[in-house]
Amino acid sequence: MAVTKEELVDRARSLAPKIAAAASGAEAERKPNDEVIRLLKEAGVFGVLVPKRWGGPELGLDAQQELVETVSAACMSTGWITCFYTGHNAFASRFSEQAQKDVFANGPVCLMPATTNSLMDVKKVAGGWEISGRATWGSGIMHADWVLVGGDSEDGRHVFLVPASDAGFDDVWFMSGMSGTGSNDIVIEKAFVPQHRGMLMDIFMEGNSEGGLIHNNPVYTMPLMPFIYSEISGVFNGGLKGALDAFDATIRKRVITHSGDAVRERPHNHIQLGAAATASIIADELARGIMRDATYGSLHGMNLEDRLRLKAKTGFFVDHCRHAVNAMINRAGATSFRSDAALQRFFRDINTVAIHAFWDWEVSYEQFGRHRLGLEPNNPLI
Repeated sequence: MAVTKEELVDRARSLAPKIAAAASGAEAERKPNDEVIRLLKEAGVFGVLVPKRWGGPELGLDAQQELVETVSAACMSTGWITCFYTGHNAFASRFSEQAQKDVFANGPVCLMPATTNSLMDVKKVAGGWEISGRATWGSGIMHADWVLVGGDSEDGRHVFLVPASDAGFDDVWFMSGMSGTGSNDIVIEKAFVPQHRGMLMDIFMEGNSEGGLIHNNPVYTMPLMPFIYSEISGVFNGGLKGALDAFDATIRKRVITHSGDAVRERPHNHIQLGAAATASIIADELARGIMRDATYGSLHGMNLEDRLRLKAKTGFFVDHCRHAVNAMINRAGATSFRSDAALQRFFRDINTVAIHAFWDWEVSYEQFGRHRLGLEPNNPLI
């Protein structure tokens, strides 16, 4: 019997204490904890979106979102990698049927970083392409089975699937936030990519590829950006929940040094905690709305206004989560900035990932504003 959403979420919750305990070590080592990745893989968490055709449960975006939230509430860096390792199985399922057979040859999961920047040098050769170069910020490269990279060829801009054995990494990930992701540069030197493992970037971005259509499930053919907005919502919502738990614990135990007053007895701290909890409730509703909009759009199609509305909503949601965590750290006292304090790690992590170009709130608002004025988008990430 196929695994259910509830079973996978229960498995992730059972691992959450170990993930949280390993968070500071992952940050110090600048990569995901090996044991945590092994446990999540063995629990089946990473395979949530693998098609049934390849032995996976083929669950929905709601299941992925809840799994990513659960992991991110324990450690945002690990949640970020979980987001990609789950979601990128759906990316692989856009490629040709033969490419999918290659990717899932060893079982119903593929740990795959994906970078859609077109930085590879690509040369057309007999039967495919030869690619070389580097792709920046390859989240997931430290435990990868395959990598997805992009490059410009004489026959157009493409994305390519490459076995991790044909790729390496350059240790460049020295960051103040999200350092536990190990998002180092992917480096490839003269790797041959057969024809069936390449895809035109436009088709990859828009969906409806021949490979995706073999599954008869719209999650594998939906436009890329709406998928990504749903995919990452669990990272931010989970990170905010983790920060709230840390803030709640601080309010409960903190004592003002010079007065001896217990913070939990002070009315304005009650207001602060209530505000933080309410911000988390609103974030949860926004995250669910983003996931539902993306799911509905995959079933019924999305026009330009639908996509710009979803982009703007995602930008608002990300900024809301960022502001909520910033408010908590500013009210939690100096001890919350200790290097072993969970709240300061959530603060650094969420501020680092919030400025990603895919959900930059100012760009999101600009595109929606332009649309309301009858102007065309001037940004390709819609």
